[in-house]
Parts: sequence; C-alpha cells; structure tokens
Amino acid sequence: MKKSIIDPMDLSVEEISDLLDLANDIMKDRTRYQDVAKHKILATLFFEPSTRTRLSFESAMLSLGGSVLGFPNANVSSATKGESVTDTIWTVSCYSDIIAMRHPKEGAPRVAMRRSKVPLINAGDGGHNHPTQTLTDLLTIQREKGRLNNLTVGFCGDLKFGRTVHSLLKALSRYEGVKFVFISPEELKLPEYLKEDLLDAKHLEYKEVRTMEEVMGELDILYMTRVQQERFFNEQDYLRLRDTYILDLNKLELAKKDLTIMHPLPRVNEISTEVDDDPRACYFKQVENGRYVRMALILTLLSLDHEVERL
Repeated sequence: MKKSIIDPMDLSVEEISDLLDLANDIMKDRTRYQDVAKHKILATLFFEPSTRTRLSFESAMLSLGGSVLGFPNANVSSATKGESVTDTIWTVSCYSDIIAMRHPKEGAPRVAMRRSKVPLINAGDGGHNHPTQTLTDLLTIQREKGRLNNLTVGFCGDLKFGRTVHSLLKALSRYEGVKFVFISPEELKLPEYLKEDLLDAKHLEYKEVRTMEEVMGELDILYMTRVQQERFFNEQDYLRLRDTYILDLNKLELAKKDLTIMHPLPRVNEISTEVDDDPRACYFKQVENGRYVRMALILTLLSLDHEVERL
C-alpha cells in the first residue's frame, strides 16, 4: 500500500478488500486491537470545520491505544500568520507518526504529502476527494448488501461540489454490474469531467434525472447529500436550491423494501427525521462504521495490521 492516501483510486480493489476485512475483524472484538498502536501519535490538521471525520479519526486512534494532537480549524494554527501548508505539514510530521488532514482547497493534501515525513491521509479537500468517507461507505454497503457489485446506486442532491459523491463514484466504478442514477437540479449536476473521463471512458451505465420519484423503485442504494452552503459564492443561489430534495416517508413508499439509505452527514433537512426510524435508514450506521474503517487504515499505513492474529 502507498505511504499516503489522497484519492480513493490510490487503493487497489484488493487493498480495499483487505481494509474492509480488517475493519470487520476489529468490529468483532475491539479489545484485541486496543493497544496495537500504543506510543503512536496521530495529528489531525483540519483547516476546515468537521465533526464526524475529525472525531472519528481521533476515536479510532485512541481506540488503538495511540495518542492524538492537532487543531480543529485553521484559526488556531499558524496559517493565520501566513504559514504555508507545506511548512505546517513538515513541522507536524516531526511530532507525529501519521497525519489526517482536511483542507478547503482541492489538491492541498497532495501538495502537503510531498513534504510529510509520515503517512498522510486526506480527510477531504474541497470538492475533490474524501477517501476515508469512501471506505466508510463501501464498508456500509458491504455490510448491508453483502456485496459491492451488481447494484443500482442513486446519488441525490449536490453532485457538483459533493466530494463524497465524487470519491464513492470513482471507487464503485471498479466493481462489475454497478449502475448509477444521478438526481440533481441542473445547477448541481455531476461535473462533465467525471462523466467523460470516468463513466464514458469505462462505458458504465448511468442516467441523469431531476426527481427522486421517477427512479426510486429502481434503487438498491440511495445516497443523499446536502446542498453545501460553504461551496456557494452567491447566497441567493444556495437559498433557492437548498430544499430541492427532501426524502420523507411518502417518497419511500415507492422504494424497494431493502433499499439502503445513506448520507455522509451533516444533514440539514434533506432527510426528514421521520425517516430515522425506518429500517432502511443507514446513515448513523455509516458514522459507526467510519470509526472502524479508519482504525483499519491507520493500522495498515503504520504497518501494524499484522500485530494481532486474525480470528
């Protein structure tokens, strides 16, 4: 496996399979892994706000017996003094064994990786990639469906700026028999480069629609996303588009009984709270799965994944 993970495509299908197997093994008996990363330090460098990703990384490292240092946003780092990202990374890699980094600028983690002395994990860069969310999503799909192939996956909402959508789409494009349905307003359609360079280049089956209702009955997976206010330059455009899609129980009457509903969170109002008690709602299972898949990734990048004999 590569030293750092910036893009989900940095991982082969076989490496992803190994990570998911390790995450599942950790979930069986966490106590067997509780001291594997003792005396190792994870640095969490979040130049952009985060709740789930940052805390799940910290929880993962602490659950492995390691320690955590870092900052939760750029305002409490030397970035406010004008320090470059590369200098920050170079400095922090002197204090830690592995780094998780989030940045609002696309490509920043790849630049930072070149100066890091330790493995670096991209925890999200602008609208580009979010590889650990992708691993979380793949683990959730595998656990819910028992497979990662022969699925019809619907992505709904902000498909233009949604890095979780872009990352998961790239990962799923490597599995056989996966069909894609893109549900969005015209202004938030999937970027053309992903359609041309990925979907069309691989001759993958997909379609674009404007409403959930017209495709709901076809879907095995429905991946909801919020319209991201922080990606808009014009607040009026955000206010006009933010309530375009709201999933509720009425719409779910059209869905399969074994539909898997996913969302990378945070949600605003794109999934009604009445859906939370539906057995098809899996977004809080994703949250839990994220902890274990990050534990697996940390162990693997630190070459500690064989310290515990598998059951």
